[in-house]
Order: sequence, then structure tokens, then C-alpha cells
Amino acid sequence: MNDATTPVNKTTAEAAPAAAERLDRAIENSRNYLLSRQEADGYWVDELESNATITAELIFFMHFTGQVDEEKQEKFARYLLKIQREDGSWPLYYGGPCDINSTVECYMALKIAGRSPDAPEMVRAREAIFAAGGIRATRVFTKIFLAMLGQISWKHVPAVPVEVILLPDNFAFNIYEISSWSRGTVVPLSIVYAHRPVLRLPAEKGVAELFTENDRRLGFEADGHAFSSWRNFFIHLDGWIKFIGRCPWKPLRKKALEKAERWVLDHQEDEGDFAGIQPAMLNSLLALHYLGYAKDHPAIVRGMEAVERFLIDRGDHMCMQACVSPLWDTAIALNALMDSGLPGDHPAVVKSGEWILGKQVVKRGDWQVKRPRAEPGGWAFEFYNEMYPDTDDTAEILIALNRIAIPDKDWKEKESGRALRWLLKMQSKNGGWGAFDVENDKEILNEIPFADHKALLDPPTIDVSSRILWALGNLGFSRDHPQVRKAIAFVKSNQEPDGCWWGRWGVNYIYGTFLALNGLRSIGENMEDEFSQKAVSWLVEHQNEDGGWGETCESYSNPDLRGQGTSTASQTAWAILGLVAAGQADHPATARGARHLIDRQNEEGTWWEPEFTGTGFPEHFYIKYHMYQHFFPLMALARYRSARR
Repeated sequence: MNDATTPVNKTTAEAAPAAAERLDRAIENSRNYLLSRQEADGYWVDELESNATITAELIFFMHFTGQVDEEKQEKFARYLLKIQREDGSWPLYYGGPCDINSTVECYMALKIAGRSPDAPEMVRAREAIFAAGGIRATRVFTKIFLAMLGQISWKHVPAVPVEVILLPDNFAFNIYEISSWSRGTVVPLSIVYAHRPVLRLPAEKGVAELFTENDRRLGFEADGHAFSSWRNFFIHLDGWIKFIGRCPWKPLRKKALEKAERWVLDHQEDEGDFAGIQPAMLNSLLALHYLGYAKDHPAIVRGMEAVERFLIDRGDHMCMQACVSPLWDTAIALNALMDSGLPGDHPAVVKSGEWILGKQVVKRGDWQVKRPRAEPGGWAFEFYNEMYPDTDDTAEILIALNRIAIPDKDWKEKESGRALRWLLKMQSKNGGWGAFDVENDKEILNEIPFADHKALLDPPTIDVSSRILWALGNLGFSRDHPQVRKAIAFVKSNQEPDGCWWGRWGVNYIYGTFLALNGLRSIGENMEDEFSQKAVSWLVEHQNEDGGWGETCESYSNPDLRGQGTSTASQTAWAILGLVAAGQADHPATARGARHLIDRQNEEGTWWEPEFTGTGFPEHFYIKYHMYQHFFPLMALARYRSARR
């Protein structure tokens, strides 16, 4: 306490109000910017940026189906060239190394679109391909396109037998034992594989120049006898399936094709979408095309309209999104706005909440196979994807709806209750939640040759389970609730020895740690316990010198890089949110993180980051959610301010 003999430090005394004013102003500017981005119907959505293969494959698709739009093809080609790097390659994410699959597919697409192999950008691309291992190093999906384009034999592609659709749901392996995104892609792809189509390209549009002596053997090779490992077993099994497939007598083929065709049609949304993702959409349309569906068939027409909705036209170039994320973007935007002080009865908030209620999934989807007694009630990620609601979106939406003063209270309570019951039914035996399915965790299936991306499953994850704990805490659930106890144990038991948590759907350990801390705090765990203190220490130790946090996508393939990378707005926000949840709003590291965000806010009131901080499939597919740089910093600064007060 100051007295006459204690000099007052005016700099310190004046700094606190000034810092508080800067914080208030940053929050207000961010909130105003976010409100300005709301669509007329009440939702928020921005680009979901991924790698170049999504657009390159659309060029292939146009040629496979005989629906080539020359103007669009040229715009797609310009987009591919626009994002090509100086070394000639295309990466999986901003700043990443050359991705052999993206680079080969982009080269193929550009050749088909008419680019000369002698053009400087094509020469550089070839050099990048050779340096990265060549055609032999490409993934299964790239080899499938090479086969469909007549550049390699179908014998080099792992078997995708359509007869798998006939296996009963209680069989050890059936289509419901793989993830929803794999299911939506593999079933139509099995139809394509049954036809083994080959598009005969003119020689000048082929890619013979990409092949070297190293590419003579392109198939998967066993390194031992069939029972020496699961990998070898499946490789030998693949050879046996191909041998059987060459036999002219296929007694189950017709029945399997008919069932697969029915499955594809049953899984098309009324609006034309298939599973809400590019691979499922294009493969489903290809399957129908090879089954003989005409271009004017309603399923094809609606499917093509859905594809059009995924395109972004920027005038001189055009690209395709892998997915769209309006429900996800809207729910997090709402929570950030209400964290910042926007009341739950604000017109923009109410309008958005009513839009969300109108998008609730009220029909059964694939999840019913494992949970036949559960009633529908979740929300999907996309505008149209009623077959695949997900637990992560549903939890975030429930957090938001619980705070919104919807005028029709009965409507809100009814739909929120329905969603909560569905969410609880989707818990797996180990206490965690997967994103779309239950007990989707048979790791052995990732050894199938087709699954070289190791993402054939949807097992329970820390980040999804923690967000659900976050929601349950907001909804008043007790730590003693049986399902909550199991979920807490699941999250705590999966903490890494150094204190962080792995993140499945966001990059990476910063994301997992942020959600684990918020979930455990929300449900009433003691944040002074060891688990929390270890996590705090990890976050503090991984703060960058500039006060921010960042983590490279490479941390998935090299965990030694966890928590390391260029500071980004979204990852800095996650770290702040984690520290605040752990009761560390007054920690110097938290204050430094807040200053980092405030100092880097632009004149519009938001932030920019070129880095990809979202994860599709670890090591294989990454996402830059363009909304992350807008709403996560607002949420972090707002919660930091509230905790300080």
C-alpha cells in the first residue's frame, strides 16, 4: 500500500488502464468485424482451403464424364499454376514440403488442360516429382487416377471389390467398420473399380515423361509370408482377390453392383450432395456415370449442382473446396460473440440460433447401424449432410444454443434435448467420442493396402471428447454422472507424459491441450491438480519469443516438433484459452499472448494467417479454415478479459 514515503511508479500505474483500453478496443473491433461477416440468413461461413488435388481431380472428373467446360478448365489450371511453388511442387499445406501426390496430380491435370511439357512450370514440376520419389512414391488414390487415365495398369491398384457391400453388418469387416468419410468414398469407388474404366488420352496429354526405371514395380509388395504380419496378410489377400476377380464367373457381382448402386442413391441428399465432401461427391457421380446414368438423370443433375456449390470463382481463376463448414463456423462465431459480451437476445444472435435449429438432422443416418435405438438429433458440419451429423458440431452448437434467448423456448428446449440424447448415445465403450461413428476403432483395418493414408477409421479422440465435456459442463452435468466419469478418465488417461494432448482435428498438440483443459474445467475438475499444472507448464514452455504460439503440421509425423512453429492467430488463441481455463489468466505468458494478438490485429479488426491449422487426416490432409483467424482470437481475448475481471 502506498504512503508518503513510497514513490508511485506512474508508468506502471498508467500502463494498466491503457492496456485494458487496448484490450477492450481490440475486442470491440473484432466483434464488429465478425458481425459484418454474417450472412443474410443468419449464418457464418468462409473458405475451407486445402491442397491442390481437390481442384486437379475436378479436371479429371470432367474428362471422365465427358462434361468438359473449357472455360472452367482453364480457370482451374490457372489456379493450380497460381499456387505452384518456385521449386515446381505443390505442398499439402502452406510452407510444407513437396507433396508427391499433389504434384503428380497437378502435373497430370495441367497436361490434360493443354499445358506443354516444355513450359518452365512443367519442367520444374517434373524435377520436383523425380526428387520426391516419382510415380512409385504416390498414394493409392493417385494411382487410381493414373489407371483411369490409361497411364498405368489397373493391376497396380489395390483391389476394391464391390462384393464387400454384401457382407452383413455383424461381420468382422463390413462397410460400417470404416469411417463415414471412407464409406462414402469407398462404396462408389468399388463400383468404379468393378468397371475398371480407362480414358484413352492423346499421347500429348499423357504423362509418359514422368515414368523412370524405378517405376517398373508400382504395386504393393510383401516382405514376408502371409502370416508374418497383418500388412503381409492383406497384401497376399489383395493378390488372391485380384486373381478371383479375373475369373469370368462372378456369381455375386450383379447383386453387389445393384446393392452398391442403391446405397449410393440412398446416400444422396435431396439437394444433391454425397456425404458433404469432394471425394464422396465425385466418386458417387463417377459410379453412376459408369453404371450408365444419363447426364440429365435427376441424380446426376442434382449432384452436379452440388459440385457447383463447392466452387469458388475469383474471376481469373477458380478452385474447388473439399467441403464447406457453415454449421461449424456459425456455432464458434456465436460463442465468440457472446463471450465478448454480445447478449443472447441480440437480433444477430437470435437469427443465427433459429437458423441452426432449422438445420438440425432429424432423420436416421449411418450411425444407426451401431446405435439402432438412438433417435436422431445432431447437427452436421455442412449445409446438406443429413446422413452424417457429427458429435463435435453438435457439442459446439449445444454450448451456443444454451446461451441464446430463442423466443420460441419450447422449440429450443425440444431440439436441444433431442440433440443431447443423441450425443450421449454416441459415446464409445472407452468413454470417448468419435466424430461420426461409434466403436469405429479396428486398427487392423488400416493395414489394408487400400488404406495407405491410415485414416480408414474414426476412433474416439481427445479433442472431440473434451468439447463434449465442455458442452455437458455448460448444460449442468455433474462429474459424478456415469458417462461423464468415463469421459474424464478417457481424457486424463491420454495425456502425454510432458503434459500436452494430441489433437485429431486441429494442429495439433496445442489444439488438443486447449480443448482438454476447457473440457475438464467445464465439467468441474480441479485445475490445481497435476494434470492441469503439467499442461500449463507445457504451454508456457512452448510460447514463442514474440509472445504467440504456433505448431507445424509436421508435428503429426514428427512428435518432437510438438508445439513448435511460426506464431499464428488461431493457435495463439487456443493456447490463451487453455491457460485461462487452467486458471492462469494472470500468468505473464497469458498476458504476453494477449498482447501478441492485440499488436497484430489489422485495421479491419481481424487477423490474417496463411498457415493451415485444421486437420483432415493427420500427415495426409490439412485445412485452413478461413474463419479461424477471425473468431478464435476474439474468443481468447474476451475470455482473458472476463477472467482478469
